[in-house]
Amino acid sequence: MNESPGIRLITTDEGSHTLFRSDIGDVYHSRHGAIQESLLVFIENGFRYMNRIQEINLFEVGFGTGLNALLTCMESNKRKVRTYYDTIELYPLNPDLIAKLNYPELLNDTEKFFQKIHQGSWEEETEITPWFILRKIKEDLTKYLPEKQYNLIYFDAFSPNVQPELWMPEIFRKMAGCLTPEGTLVTYSAKSSVRKALRAAGLKTEKLPGPPGKREMTRALKI
Repeated sequence: MNESPGIRLITTDEGSHTLFRSDIGDVYHSRHGAIQESLLVFIENGFRYMNRIQEINLFEVGFGTGLNALLTCMESNKRKVRTYYDTIELYPLNPDLIAKLNYPELLNDTEKFFQKIHQGSWEEETEITPWFILRKIKEDLTKYLPEKQYNLIYFDAFSPNVQPELWMPEIFRKMAGCLTPEGTLVTYSAKSSVRKALRAAGLKTEKLPGPPGKREMTRALKI
């Protein structure tokens, strides 16, 4: 079975899988636990934080393994919150590698949401459930111009150390520009340079407790 070049599967401390990219020396998720990191950063402090809204336009930077999309799909389906989920990824993963990931098993994905998410066509909307509509975009974020306004942004690019071009003030100005009033951006990074760039884009930042192995994370609000 062929795997994506330069990428290998590893098991995190919690038993969930993540991927390691040898060309940049970085992992897709925390080595302490992929699922628990995504649940805290993006679901608990992002999606659930928006509980006053019954229809959410959401933009994800870094589709990667599709874990954030799966967790959001499951949450939107459970809470009956209609979610339009746009996600951008320049380098989609090899399907053979995706098939090895153990998220469906660990999350009891009996509805096969994970499979449907990855089988959905790129560049067009796919209804995964009546509550979760997915659009996968194969594009470079530095060149992409968002086409609509979003209530929530998951900023899940590789770390600023290995992908600094995606954490620059001009990128966050682009993100702020497509956020609705009172819109929210969440990211696992709490670096001072990241918070400074977010504030330079006109967003109000707050530090929150991070997942295991990481002291803090960041939530930014458009006010």
